Parts: sequence; structure tokens; C-alpha cells
Amino acid sequence: MQDPILHIENLSVHYAGRAALTEICLDVKEKEYLGIIGPNGGGKSTLLKAILGLIPLSQGEIDLFGDAPEKERQKIGYVPQISSLDRHFPATVFEVILSGRLTRGLHPFFHYSKADEEAVERIVERLGISSFCRRRISELSGGEFQKMLLARALVCGPQLLLLDEPTASVDASSRIEIYRLLEELNQEITILLVTHDLFAVSSAVSQIACLNERLVYHGEPELSNEIVTKLYGCPVDLIAHGVPHRVLQHHGEECES
Repeated sequence: MQDPILHIENLSVHYAGRAALTEICLDVKEKEYLGIIGPNGGGKSTLLKAILGLIPLSQGEIDLFGDAPEKERQKIGYVPQISSLDRHFPATVFEVILSGRLTRGLHPFFHYSKADEEAVERIVERLGISSFCRRRISELSGGEFQKMLLARALVCGPQLLLLDEPTASVDASSRIEIYRLLEELNQEITILLVTHDLFAVSSAVSQIACLNERLVYHGEPELSNEIVTKLYGCPVDLIAHGVPHRVLQHHGEECES
């Protein structure tokens, strides 16, 4: 059996005495595509930050590629929530992507190498964003900004990609493009996707994790009404808008999901 590249055991995280995560146990295998869903405040972003080694753990352990997360951070690409970023920072798209090559931080007399710039050119070409890579980031649409962040996360060739609500502020066509890119990338790398977009978890991911402080469910991306009710704390109706979904199983009466 394949060993997991990410092993989380009895993980708990507290903020000012309040539990954000409680006794989380989770394994993720190489090239898995895991969708993480749950209500606001359920601990989804906290889980990603714990994997990145950015916050202290109250209990438990995280094993990443056989070592502690802070020792393997260079193998991780991270796309944070777009709402937490300054979109008026005076930089170009190329410069922001290039900053993703700063795996060892700044030091006196630092300068980017030709290899760094060539890496940016390759990822810009691969993601199809050459047309706006010299523009200021303040001039970008939501979809363009998100593709820039994805390029920055990929420019060092990570083995694991973490994304926190990557389609929250983009239009429908950009959302579809981003999901298509992620499916292609998943042929090469492991992906953990935090999202409120149930279309994403129903149509693309190979596994799903339902998180509301505790791990309510981890398995195939097909949920029962009982699991969804437990996750959100109340009954939830999912209605498809002309798109096939497989989030909810059929129980008893025929219903749309």
C-alpha cells in the first residue's frame, strides 16, 4: 500500500483558548486531489496553515514527506485567500510570480538568477497568462489575479499544492478555467483544495474531507444527507443549475443534488 505524503494524527489547534481544530486524523496520498469543505469558521484555513507550519499545534503531529512541515515547506505551493492580499501593491504580475522563487528568503546583495526568470516564463506560458504578465496587479480582474497567485505557487515546482478558496472572487468562465488547470496539474502533483464551491468537489476531486472543527467525513466525493446535515448543523438542499453533480446520494424519494 502506498504511504501517504501527508499524515495528520490527533491534530488540535486552539486560538485564545477556543478550539479551531479538534483531534483531526487525515492521510493524503501522492497525486490525490482532496476537496475540503465546511462552514465558515470550521477550521479549513487553519488546517492549511498547520500543514504549512505557520501556526503552533496544541496537540498531535503532522508528518509531511516523512518530516516536519517546516523542513519540507519548499515542496509546497500555497494559494492564500484573495481577500487577505493587497491588490494595490505596486508590482507587476511577473514580479509577483518571480517572488515565488524566494524559497530561502532575502539576504544582502540578493538578486534573481536567469534560471529564476526562465522558470517564470515557463509557468506563465503553461498557464496561458503571457498577455497580462507585465501589467500592474492593480489592473487585473479577479480571475487574472487568481491565475497569477496560482503561477506564483507553481513556479518552484511543488509536489503539494494547497489552495484556499481559489475561485471565491472570480467569474464563472475563470472558475471553469481554474478547475481545468487544477485537473491537469493533478496529473503531476497532489492538491488540497479548500472551497465552498460544491461543483468543484463534486466534479473534479478524488476525495473529500468535511470539516467543522472535527473531521466529519473523509472519503469518496458523494455525501449522504445525514453527513451534510452533521457538517453544517442543519438540513441542506443542493440544487444543480444545469450541471451534473454527485455530491449527495439519493435517499428514499428522488431528489436533485
